[in-house]
Amino acid sequence: MALALYGLTVVSGLIDAVSYLGLGHVFAANMTGNVVVVGFALAGAPGFSVLGSITSLAAFLLGAALGGRLTAGRLRPALVAETALHLAAAAVVFGAGTGGDVQYPVIALLALAMGLRNATVRSLGVPDLTTTVLTMTLTGLAAEPRSPRRRRRLLAALAMLAGVVPGSALVLHGQATWALLASAALTAATWSLYREPAAPHPA
Repeated sequence: MALALYGLTVVSGLIDAVSYLGLGHVFAANMTGNVVVVGFALAGAPGFSVLGSITSLAAFLLGAALGGRLTAGRLRPALVAETALHLAAAAVVFGAGTGGDVQYPVIALLALAMGLRNATVRSLGVPDLTTTVLTMTLTGLAAEPRSPRRRRRLLAALAMLAGVVPGSALVLHGQATWALLASAALTAATWSLYREPAAPHPA
């Protein structure tokens, strides 16, 4: 289970690198960031989009609602859907780029995928491995340095970084499509290797 969630944390780093650097300073996985970006834009800060962040928030909430109702805490169906959404986003970027109005459907596809996954991972209840945010994970790492979960927390932070760095490099070199294909491939690999825990037998 933990290995799968580390892999998905890498994917989140890839996705937020694409969305923030390539889609107008919008986050597809980190919704706290989007709320902050909306505030920046409303205050008149240049380079930030209310519409982009609202699109991401709305799609994320829709994905979370679907994840809460359709996956029933099972990770594999959510990963199949997430892979398909990443591939759809990659196809749009390959065909039309990331500029202008085309960024909004790409934002929506990616945020929908992240919302679906977030709801599913939340239902699994694995401490310190939310796969999309690190605030409480880093808090635990600093506040409880001798905790038996310190290794898990550190690896979660490193996994996010392992996605952000190559994702950013690809976007900055005009290769956002490849970053999205990498996220789809890693999600698909996680799906193919992951096995749902066996249901407990009734007493």
